[in-house]
Amino acid sequence: MDLRLSGELLSFRDEVRTWLRDNVPERPLAPVTTERGFAEHREWERRLAAAGLAAVHWPVEHGGRGLDALSASVFYDEYVRAGAPDRLGRLGLGLVGPTLMEWGTPRQRELLPAMLTCDDIWCQGFSEPDAGSDLASLRTRGEVGTDSIRINGQKVWTSHFRFATWIFALVRTDPEAPKHRGISYVLIPCDTPGVEFRPIRQMNDDAEFAELFLTDVEVPLENVVGGLGNGWKVAMSTLTHERSSNLNTAAHFHRVLRDAVALIPEARRNDSLVRYEVGRFHEEIEAYRFMTLRTLTEVSKGEKPGPQASMGKVWWSELQTRILEFALSMLASEAEVRSGGLPGATNLFKHYWMSRASHIYAGSNEIQRNIIAERVLGLPRSA
Repeated sequence: MDLRLSGELLSFRDEVRTWLRDNVPERPLAPVTTERGFAEHREWERRLAAAGLAAVHWPVEHGGRGLDALSASVFYDEYVRAGAPDRLGRLGLGLVGPTLMEWGTPRQRELLPAMLTCDDIWCQGFSEPDAGSDLASLRTRGEVGTDSIRINGQKVWTSHFRFATWIFALVRTDPEAPKHRGISYVLIPCDTPGVEFRPIRQMNDDAEFAELFLTDVEVPLENVVGGLGNGWKVAMSTLTHERSSNLNTAAHFHRVLRDAVALIPEARRNDSLVRYEVGRFHEEIEAYRFMTLRTLTEVSKGEKPGPQASMGKVWWSELQTRILEFALSMLASEAEVRSGGLPGATNLFKHYWMSRASHIYAGSNEIQRNIIAERVLGLPRSA
């Protein structure tokens, strides 16, 4: 494997590095959950869009750079290293946007420009109280009329709801069909009568998720993506885009580890066990980097990703949790009483609890392990 960047990639990397050096805010933006923070993050996204950097992996005709997976990875590595603000429009740029490029009508693709500038913010309506990992068991109903669908049901764990303007949701439009069929993928404006979000208060006192209640919500049939009853195939495309996003790069985990190291008390910095743990994490991050480079190289060549691609989600989610648990262990008893303002680790506790959630979203790790065992290793199904 040749790990050297080509001249073209080096030139692009230098362009991105220079732009980020000149444009990344000197001070952190306000929390995105606040009105001020949302406005600041949206203004940042507009600057990225004006520079052609909001979605470098999107085709040129849709406002992107048309870059392959390897080039996009170079961008995200530089973005993380520069300490740039967290992205605001992840669900639009990484999930529903690419899905509309693949399955959407020309009318539906008119929604793409507002995703780049975050004039529209998207949230996801997939999981339900009784349909999480077994998503095909969803019960939200969509009664099909002459030119519209009337939707009734409940979704849960809806993120990015606070400032969302659109929902992409799965609804059952044919209750007589097998459970993987009869499902439709629908785009719902958040200001439609009958749409209600109820924030879920978490154990860390945040409310980053919500329950979504849909009561006699009527949307036009032209908001169905991929045709009636074809929602499962469309949703699988969306989930593929989610799992192949470039947000969880090795550079990101090196930053998480750097923040964890900053919490090591002076008296323990020469402790051989502590040094061993830090070295081990560094080795794992580098192994993850090489694994992702292999997958990116295969995708860039138009090849089918090898079996290592199936391990990525389990690897990065559990690695991040273990690094953050190490950081908390360095604080010892102080981890139980200190909340914000920890030196070198902004929002450590929030990041830790979110890392636990990452074992569930984008496909629960238990399900991913079953897939690896059965489809990659060829092991028999459990009885």
